[in-house]
Amino acid sequence: MTKVPSLGYERVLKALQRDGWIVVRQKGSHIRLQKRTPDEVLKLTVPAHHLIKRSTLSHILKQARLTVDKFIDLL
Repeated sequence: MTKVPSLGYERVLKALQRDGWIVVRQKGSHIRLQKRTPDEVLKLTVPAHHLIKRSTLSHILKQARLTVDKFIDLL
């Protein structure tokens, strides 16, 4: 299994948007995204940090239901 990279929020946002996530709003350093599936609406928050910690990005990917390899392919 590939390690979770440490990336800036801009690259994370672009990758998530390629997966169908839409930026809904931003308040301070928190960017809220959502994605509609046939069954539900998924929501997640990405911190607007120059480098997002690996552990934080790992939690974001779990909420987004993405594997690390799939996320890296979206970069």
